[in-house]
Amino acid sequence: MESKNWPLIKLNEEKEAFVQQVILESINELKKIASKKDSSLIDVLEKTVYKEIFRTIHTPWAVDPKKEDRKWSKYKQRLSQITALESDEEKTDRELELLREIVDGYAREITGKFNLSSYKFSVAVVPVMFSWLLSRAMNGIKGFFTNQKKVSDKVQLKGSIDQVKKLADKGTIVLVPTHFSNLDSILIGYGVFLAKLPPFLYGAGLNLFNNRIIGYFINRLGAYKVDRRKKNAPYLETLKAFSRIAIERGTHSLFFPGGTRSRSGSMEDKLKLGLLGTVVEAQAKNFINKENQKKIFVVPVVIGYHFVLEAQGLVKQHLKQKGKEKVYLQKEQFGSFFQVLGFIWNFFSKGSEIKLSFGRPMDVLGNYVNKHGESISSNGRIIDVTKYFVSDGKLKLLKQRDSQYTQILADKIVESYKKENIVLSSHIVSFLAFELIKKRYEAFDLYNMLRLTENDTAIEYLFFYKKISEFQQVLIEHEKNGKLRLDPICEEGIEELIQDGIKNVGIYHTKKVLFVDSLGRINTKDMNLLYFYHNRLLGYSFEDKI
Repeated sequence: MESKNWPLIKLNEEKEAFVQQVILESINELKKIASKKDSSLIDVLEKTVYKEIFRTIHTPWAVDPKKEDRKWSKYKQRLSQITALESDEEKTDRELELLREIVDGYAREITGKFNLSSYKFSVAVVPVMFSWLLSRAMNGIKGFFTNQKKVSDKVQLKGSIDQVKKLADKGTIVLVPTHFSNLDSILIGYGVFLAKLPPFLYGAGLNLFNNRIIGYFINRLGAYKVDRRKKNAPYLETLKAFSRIAIERGTHSLFFPGGTRSRSGSMEDKLKLGLLGTVVEAQAKNFINKENQKKIFVVPVVIGYHFVLEAQGLVKQHLKQKGKEKVYLQKEQFGSFFQVLGFIWNFFSKGSEIKLSFGRPMDVLGNYVNKHGESISSNGRIIDVTKYFVSDGKLKLLKQRDSQYTQILADKIVESYKKENIVLSSHIVSFLAFELIKKRYEAFDLYNMLRLTENDTAIEYLFFYKKISEFQQVLIEHEKNGKLRLDPICEEGIEELIQDGIKNVGIYHTKKVLFVDSLGRINTKDMNLLYFYHNRLLGYSFEDKI
């Protein structure tokens, strides 16, 4: 498909009309919500203003507009004036006026600035720069005179890519990846380019825009901003309307259905239904619209890392939440531009790789689809999905029904994550090491176990070797049954598997997650990190096999 026909280009050309549609439909939905809850718009506005004033005081970010606190203080004054009015008609008019201002601000904040020139520059220059950096990092001074290594050798694509490319011409693709790191948005964007797919509209956490250089580029590469601090109804409805209308218009989209990065290190087992529900609703509206009956194809993507840059902070947050301690939302930053470059340098120089596993495409009800985009039932027959949106003989939008479909879709995506997960050597050694330590201290709760020192956590090498050999057979059996995927090295010799796993697990961290100590034993310098990387293989009931 030529770039001029890319759905994202068309959406950008019609941006103002698109934004106005988002505003209108968001307001209409908020009016319905207020009437159903037997309240008024003034209640919605008061809660919104209160929460936003609290946010500007307690969790300000560098990316926030200057003097934003003054804007919300003025809105508070206007609310007081509206409440004092005697005429109900005038109150309603003023409430709607203020609501429109707030929603307008949200819609324009969320909307990105996709720029074709910036996109072409990035996909042309960034891979070359990274390839040059990779050669320098892996070959040192010799790298200046040797052939450049390819970034695509480090970012490896697996799975149903050819089918996804074909379906992109037949309907609208929605990618739903797992989420472990702030690097994910950039990585998936690059993966889409490597797969030779058109650019996607994708949600990126607003905290990424705290870094001006990174924010400048991702803002022009199809990203729209998602601010997880904002929990008020107008913002959430605007975000959902933005996603749904973009998908209705045929824009290939990407968002993280888990909602946020995994704090525990495990893959998502429960998904947020808000944005996912917009996919089901968009499909229903497309079927109802006789002029646009495009089918929507949902593609789960599993990101396979040997390490996560922010693992130390993420697991601390997880343990606080798990321990029922009060957690205060901290200012999130991905780091300065030079810190990100330092991370990339370390990533390349250490020889690690990242896997992107594209799952089998499915329709919005979780049925797999064939290369023609036809939905296939569990017994292998082609089915007409439109009939599932018919009520009383007509195609209709039904909130309760569609929310049930959304839950079905969420369950199918989680199921796909497990099947498409590429198990790496680092996942295996960290899972086994933690489980062996855990069984040694069965009387300890998690928090006492995490306080163990190196003197307590050492595992005899021959014992570890034997257990890895047993675990490898369990994993191979799971792969044969289609329950997961194994990285090729995980099926090689046990010695190679152990060495590769220990070398790669948490490779970026200053404290070694696993190492061979002076007595030849397997050991760890950080139980928190070992716990984090161990959690990647939760959900398969492997604990019972150790």
